[in-house]
Amino acid sequence: MHYTDQDDEDDDFISKSEIKREAEAAQALGERLIELRQEQLDQLGLSEVLYDAVMLAKRLTAYGAIRRQKQYIGKLMRKEELEPIQAKFDEWDRTARSQNAKFHQLERWRDRLLTDDDAIGEFMQQYAEVDVQRLRTLIRNARKEQAANKPPKSSRELFKLLRDLASI
Repeated sequence: MHYTDQDDEDDDFISKSEIKREAEAAQALGERLIELRQEQLDQLGLSEVLYDAVMLAKRLTAYGAIRRQKQYIGKLMRKEELEPIQAKFDEWDRTARSQNAKFHQLERWRDRLLTDDDAIGEFMQQYAEVDVQRLRTLIRNARKEQAANKPPKSSRELFKLLRDLASI
């Protein structure tokens, strides 16, 4: 097999479609920057020009102006190192999914405690530090509220107690 300069050029070839996909991905990542809170933006170490562009986009209200600013941010993003930014977003997404999973687990505990008398014993085994009297009072009151179609005040307090025990 003969090696030529042509073979070397083929290895470096990037199609227009690939370039477009990368540009769209950079713009989508840039649009996510606009949705971040100030302290999150500060953690990313963005270039000053990109940071200022994102802050301006947050202040804009006219649709056309926002659209143009997003395009500008996308253009700036193509010059940025995207991997650290994407890694930080991935970290935040994992944390959010973890928090959601814990939240749903607590909701399931609350629902079980309100419907199944045996669940109290299981819960006390898992969370030995629980104030049993307060737990039983909240469960009893929440059941009464459900039966009377009243607002779920005790159910909310029960969830707050569970959340404090799990220390989310």
